[in-house]
Amino acid sequence: MMHTNRRKFLADVGKGMLVASVGPALAADLGLAPAFAGDGPERLSFGDREPLVALMQDTHADKLLPILVRKLQDGTGLGDLVASAALANARTFGGHDYTGYHAFMALMPSYHMAQELPQERRALPVLKVLYRNTNRIQEFGGRKNEVLHPVTAAALPKGRVGGEVLRQDIHRADVEGAERTFAALAKGPVGEAFNHLQFSIQDEVDVHRVVLAWRSWAILDLAGKDQARTLLRQSVRFCIDAEKYVRKSGRTPEVRTVLPKLLDQYRLLSRPVGKRKADDKWVEHLAGTIYGGSRAQAAEAVAAALAEGMSPEAVAEAMSLAANRLVLCDPGRTKQEVQPGKPEGSVHGASVGVHASDAANAWRNIARVSDARNTVASLIVGAFHTAGQTGRQMKQPHPLPEQLQKIKTKDAAKLLGETEVAIKEKDQARACALVHRYGELGHDERPVFDLLLRYGISQDGALHAEKYYRTVTEEFAMMRPAFRWRQLVALARVTTSEYGFPAPGYLDACKLLKV
Repeated sequence: MMHTNRRKFLADVGKGMLVASVGPALAADLGLAPAFAGDGPERLSFGDREPLVALMQDTHADKLLPILVRKLQDGTGLGDLVASAALANARTFGGHDYTGYHAFMALMPSYHMAQELPQERRALPVLKVLYRNTNRIQEFGGRKNEVLHPVTAAALPKGRVGGEVLRQDIHRADVEGAERTFAALAKGPVGEAFNHLQFSIQDEVDVHRVVLAWRSWAILDLAGKDQARTLLRQSVRFCIDAEKYVRKSGRTPEVRTVLPKLLDQYRLLSRPVGKRKADDKWVEHLAGTIYGGSRAQAAEAVAAALAEGMSPEAVAEAMSLAANRLVLCDPGRTKQEVQPGKPEGSVHGASVGVHASDAANAWRNIARVSDARNTVASLIVGAFHTAGQTGRQMKQPHPLPEQLQKIKTKDAAKLLGETEVAIKEKDQARACALVHRYGELGHDERPVFDLLLRYGISQDGALHAEKYYRTVTEEFAMMRPAFRWRQLVALARVTTSEYGFPAPGYLDACKLLKV
């Protein structure tokens, strides 16, 4: 044993000397994890993925893409790059940094976007997001400032629901206590840990709170269920950050009163989840209630529908439809709301409609993969979250009648060509009308997705392009024919709004891939 340990020690010393001589980026590229004085059991490590994770943290963004393209050419899969970037992001930011967690939330959507592209272009959306991810990690200070470290699991109190214990720790803003409680919960089945986490996700309405939780779960398909504890910890820390503001304000979020009241009033925890299907009129009516009512009214309408046995899918569809209307009725940014990359009249980035749609999609997906309690609770909170945002909304959604009257052609190719012109001219109203008419005529949706996907990749999108594109593709697939084209009309509008702000790293990726 003594000789084995000595050989291992000498091998580690040799590896450390090599890393020091060639630099951390090249060492990682050679398959060697960088060695720092602080490395040890207090640092998280990701086994076979560690060299690639370290590469994502230690390499300057401008030098990263050539290394990654070589790795792809040598057989590394896109999924491995995305999973490693997710772990690098989680270890660095721990769910705390605004730009950081937005980069994380874009990773899995970029991977799905890649699957819609021909082989030679497939890496483009992923490389675009990996550039953004590593650039922010470098700005944050890389590995020397990373947030997540190993945590020892607590002993859970007997007879208590784990999600309630975790929520109590979060309400106290007890970082160590919440981390240790979640570590204990994560020792069990990963699905149960996710269910326990939802008690805290449902505790306040914030798009980042729910989308981060959903994207952390979705990326486990690539990162592996054994990384659930690391990736879901981000949400625990996000909720604690938010709780600090709650405690400072002295204001108890309304949803904390509304949700338990409705669960009890409609006896939803003692009822089986309903299976009643809904017709188009029913879905449209509930969507109107969610869109136009107060948050408490929308939540109660959903609770009543679930108590009547309506299927969660029907309720979720209405919620998604209401969020979609917030995109189509958005008047655009005012002069006072203009920011770099977000001019007057724009609706991309952190706009009310994009945020509402991404949040509704996340609530819907969480409801789909959760237990019965969290299925109904997620839909009630999702409706509460979607409602109450119509203050500045236009009375009439896009496409506007006067724009539809200008569309004369019925030819699919011409409609697509005119849509591209509208995008480049930043004419949101015309782009909406053209895509609406295209769908109304029964043309195939794939060419429209292909067109909008191209600009969703090449343009920056103010941190939201990938997430929103994925939201629309999922909702289009799940939504009934009567409503699904509204999703593509909204995507056309947001894509047109995004145009004119090229994504950093995109042209470099094109050159490296020779496309």
